[in-house]
Amino acid sequence: MSGAAPDWRNLSPDYPKGAAEPTARAAEIVNGAKTSFAAGMRILSAPRRQGIYALYAFCRIVDDIADEDLPQDRRRPLLDAWAAEIDALYAGHPRSVVGRALAGPVARYGLERVEFQHIIEGMRMDAEGPVVAPTAAELDAYIRRVAGAVGILSMHIFGAWRGAVSERFALALAEALQLVNILRDIEADAAMGRLYLPREELERAGIPTDAALAPAAPELPQVCERLGARARACFAEARRGIAAHDRLALAPALMMMGPYEGYLARMESCGWQRSGAPYRLARGRKLLLGLRGLLARPA
Repeated sequence: MSGAAPDWRNLSPDYPKGAAEPTARAAEIVNGAKTSFAAGMRILSAPRRQGIYALYAFCRIVDDIADEDLPQDRRRPLLDAWAAEIDALYAGHPRSVVGRALAGPVARYGLERVEFQHIIEGMRMDAEGPVVAPTAAELDAYIRRVAGAVGILSMHIFGAWRGAVSERFALALAEALQLVNILRDIEADAAMGRLYLPREELERAGIPTDAALAPAAPELPQVCERLGARARACFAEARRGIAAHDRLALAPALMMMGPYEGYLARMESCGWQRSGAPYRLARGRKLLLGLRGLLARPA
């Protein structure tokens, strides 16, 4: 996630002190992050927008705990504190501003505690890592926790949930988005000592399972192509689920889909060759792709 690096003290459930207004604090975190998902959030009705802002604020904080340059003796207690805050939230007495912002959406939209626990466990994988060349099973577990859980919670907040078909849509789209993130950010992740490409694929291509060496390996496009094909298949699976949903309720998810399909297409068009510069889309291009996603046809 982008945005200014936080002071570690600001990542505690105890921050900020005082009577900060919960929904305003959540919106402040979203606006400060300048997330590419913001446009999809803003089209929601006020109660649902406040719900997705609260979810994003929670995810942003625990993601920062995992991502920032903090010693593990600070990361673990902070994640433990947020796990305890989720327990307090479901017991009816959240103490943090973000926890209080989540209280209404949890009750209103039937958000399940286990999905918040999945998110925290995914962040623990990063915080206690770094994650380097995970096995395929480990990568699947990571994606389910850090992306799939958010997708499922979001579908409830959007008002799009229709049971099993929505779970399939949410998990497929979440996996596609996360795979695109992994493919787009190989160099940036390597700079933090991380390598999310699956071990089996690296070994199959004869690439070292080392975050410092893998990004420069001439065989890397082979791995990227196979992972890109998996992302394409996940996007296709998500598209097959569109027709089973109210398109208006699904609109925020579709607006997220468009730009990420654009990132994937751009990497494919380059033959997975990497210049070292990050892949970027201009703001106008993101908006256009978001609108295209909104009009996406079911597969």
